[in-house]
Amino acid sequence: MWILPVRGKAMVWAITACCCQGFLLLGYDQGVMSGIIGAQNQFGHDFGNPDATTQGLIVAIYDIGCAIGSLIVFFWGERIGRKRMIMMGAATMIIGTAILTSSTTRAQLYVGRVITGIGNGFNSSSIPVYQSETCGGAIRGALVCLNSTITIVGLVIAYWLDYGLSFVAGPVQWRLPIGFQAVFALCLLLQVTVLPDSPRWLLAHGYDEEASKVIALLEDHDSADHPDVIQARKEIELSLAQESEGGPFRYSELLHGGPIGNFRRICLCIAVNVMQQFTGSNMINYLAPVVYQNTMGLSRDLSLILGGCTSITYMFASFIPLWTVDRFGRRPLLMISASGLSLCFILAAILLSIGTRPAAFAATAMVFIFQIFLGIGFLPIPWLYPAEISTTRIRARGSAISSFFNWMCVFAVVQMTPPAIANIDWRVFIIFAVFNACWVPIVYFFFPETRGLELEEIDHIFEKGGITGGVWGSKGGRTTTDMHYPAVTPVEPKDDLKAEEVKLEHA
Repeated sequence: MWILPVRGKAMVWAITACCCQGFLLLGYDQGVMSGIIGAQNQFGHDFGNPDATTQGLIVAIYDIGCAIGSLIVFFWGERIGRKRMIMMGAATMIIGTAILTSSTTRAQLYVGRVITGIGNGFNSSSIPVYQSETCGGAIRGALVCLNSTITIVGLVIAYWLDYGLSFVAGPVQWRLPIGFQAVFALCLLLQVTVLPDSPRWLLAHGYDEEASKVIALLEDHDSADHPDVIQARKEIELSLAQESEGGPFRYSELLHGGPIGNFRRICLCIAVNVMQQFTGSNMINYLAPVVYQNTMGLSRDLSLILGGCTSITYMFASFIPLWTVDRFGRRPLLMISASGLSLCFILAAILLSIGTRPAAFAATAMVFIFQIFLGIGFLPIPWLYPAEISTTRIRARGSAISSFFNWMCVFAVVQMTPPAIANIDWRVFIIFAVFNACWVPIVYFFFPETRGLELEEIDHIFEKGGITGGVWGSKGGRTTTDMHYPAVTPVEPKDDLKAEEVKLEHA
């Protein structure tokens, strides 16, 4: 297959642009339906004026589709490969969009929502892994965080396109916003088709020659025999050899402890995504107009405008980690984010308990500050951390299972929050304040720092052992340090075995 004729930084940025396109599609697809669904607009007229329960099902069934897509990646993603999974995700979303845009019945609408969700599940599970495995440790955090930033750009585009078309009569009011996501999906398909697959996946599956060529492209070298390329390949092969000592992969490996600590890694992958969804982010981002109108007593028009402004604030805040995640690390940003989110909810609850209009406006200000703290840490890092913390052997499965729990928690929170607001009003903020306060010690005691480490170095992150995997007692949660491999020079074929033995001794 023809590969884009660029290398070095240009190739890394081409891959990043593709991954950002996938997350732009993710954000748009998440936000587009919430702005057009209703019983009193054209969409409601065309689908029999659905009640609140049916509207909630139309929105939430998409998350079930995403969870199904993530499970498919969990079982078959490693066999298919990162690149082909993303291609399948884009193609599936195009099919789902066609079904949605042409819908005339609720049944067709449900089918389209599930299919687009499955495609998005493919992408959300595979893209962070693909991005992480094709860039260096020094910039990996910023590039994956950029993907998350673009997610919010997609959300903002969806929100304001929905709002603008709400003033237009006829089915175009909802068919155009839904159909427009096919443009993003087609661009993603075209982009990923001309990019190489992950060199780590290629080496793990026996495509050694192709892997060397991809490493040369990423390292900006003309030849696959360059010493830097050979060294990078040997480091990956050594890591894979250590992971594969037990023979072919078995799902029981995900429960193993020991120095590799697969079970710890899977628990962290799941935990960071569950924590993200129970920060209260979905209540604010996808139900903001409902919160403003029902909880804070603002008018419907003002609530819609404030909802759009909230998403814009979130978008600008999401740029902050691009400069901080590789400088200060993952742990500090998560703890600062959780502390700020908890404080915002506490202050908002206190202000709303007063029951005056000025206090309601002050609580609204807390929601905007909430978005800033969310963008700092708990927006990007749950997408980055699972792909980092897993070994190459289980990375696709670790990312997929974390994505599965992410979408199931989205479904749960979106279903639980409206009745919670209806029954206990502003007191729901107290619940999320407590959750966020709990995340701080959990991160401090159990989450190792991965800043600046190459993926093969992260393999050694739990070798200290103990209840916390060595995190407690390690300065800044840094349980392993940068490993400096000796320079590798080309050797004669007869010396290959000897060179490999020397390499193992150094490691």
